Amino acid sequence: MEDLEDGSPRRPAAAGTRSEDSHRSDVRSRRRVTAVSSPAVPAARLTLPGVMDAEGRIDESRLRMHIFKNGGVSPSERALVWRFLFGMYPCSSTTLERPLLLEQLVVRYLMMKRKWQQFLPSSVRIHLNGTDAELVAAVRFFEQRQAEVQQQTQDQSEEVRERLAFLELQAQILFERFTFDQEELREAIRIIDKDVPRTNRDLNYYQGEGSGNLLVLRDILITYAAFHPEVSYAQGMNDLCSRFLEVLDSEVDTFWSFSCFMEKFSKDFRADGLHRKIELEAALLKELDPQLCAHLATDGMESLTFCHRWLLLGFQREFEHSDALRLFEILSCDHLELISQQVSRAHYKERLAGKVDTEDSSDSELPSINTDFTFELFICAAILIENRDALLQCSDDVQLIQFASSLQRTLDLNSILKNAEHHLYNYCKRRISDYVNEHCITHKSKGEDFLYQLRGLLVLK
Repeated sequence: MEDLEDGSPRRPAAAGTRSEDSHRSDVRSRRRVTAVSSPAVPAARLTLPGVMDAEGRIDESRLRMHIFKNGGVSPSERALVWRFLFGMYPCSSTTLERPLLLEQLVVRYLMMKRKWQQFLPSSVRIHLNGTDAELVAAVRFFEQRQAEVQQQTQDQSEEVRERLAFLELQAQILFERFTFDQEELREAIRIIDKDVPRTNRDLNYYQGEGSGNLLVLRDILITYAAFHPEVSYAQGMNDLCSRFLEVLDSEVDTFWSFSCFMEKFSKDFRADGLHRKIELEAALLKELDPQLCAHLATDGMESLTFCHRWLLLGFQREFEHSDALRLFEILSCDHLELISQQVSRAHYKERLAGKVDTEDSSDSELPSINTDFTFELFICAAILIENRDALLQCSDDVQLIQFASSLQRTLDLNSILKNAEHHLYNYCKRRISDYVNEHCITHKSKGEDFLYQLRGLLVLK
């Protein structure tokens, strides 16, 4: 994989305003190296209307709907929301259950980290050449935190130590037979040690004593690579994981949330998965702007490969930092998938009630609609079409890369979201109209609702 170091209208959301984000950044800059876990978080409550019940359970559909309709959540609630959104805590868990679940997750993570450290003791510390003063200081801050954590462990009550000892025994049994490939793990650590220092260190989260969080990030990535050898590590994972670490501000919570995210998206880090996504983007652009697509496919320009980093990192560098976090939430909430499921259930109930003719219509295929076109592809297309004049002036890959670099931190999220939804709606409308015209001329009594037809497109993979 190439080096990544080169990149109906929605109403504007009140969440993530500059003043809130600035305040949050100031708080971050005063923080020390992140904690191993955040024991206070499980008892916290969300104030989002209708999302959390009295016992602390989350209505997942309402949560995702809130994120999608409001363009993300406020920075004050983001950390707790992400723990549910990305699967660290089951939405069905209660406020009383989550502290016990967290204890189990902490013990399992620490056992996993200890296992690879014992397997490769020479890799426990990052190897520095001494020229990076910030990283040298980061090691000192990180080791201070380690000493504090050790002291806190010694100060625990007898009851807590006994409970944790039992959980450690369970974790030991769970991972007892897990083995590592030494050569593969060493190679993964080599690349991680190359990429971690390249993580965006301009963020307040990695400033001052916070530079020690780079070493926290390193441990998380190595632990993930060690226990997910089928995925291991690929360039770009450091930037994605850094996003989780900054928001969650917890080593353990970041590991489990990032792991849940990768269960769904790890294929994007394989060459075939990313190639497939680029092919889909090209196909969508051909539908929306054939002239621009044809231009980008001409000799001397590999079609849309410059969009590689956009899609892999969720447009992390193309928007201001606070907006990039909001977009990541929107893309991750999969609200369109939930709409699709609701439409399908409603239509199924209508058929059971005898209100819809079921003959040849129950699960009809929509060959005119590409069901792999996801919302992130429409975001990408909206960026390309908004900048089509500049793109039409590009004549080779070098100019395309320069163009992509020029967009970093310049895009307006609300404008792009509005345009992406406009393209999505028009694509659906045109395709379904074509389908109806083709199939319903001879079956006029079987014309189906536009929203029901949309379900074929809106299932996110």
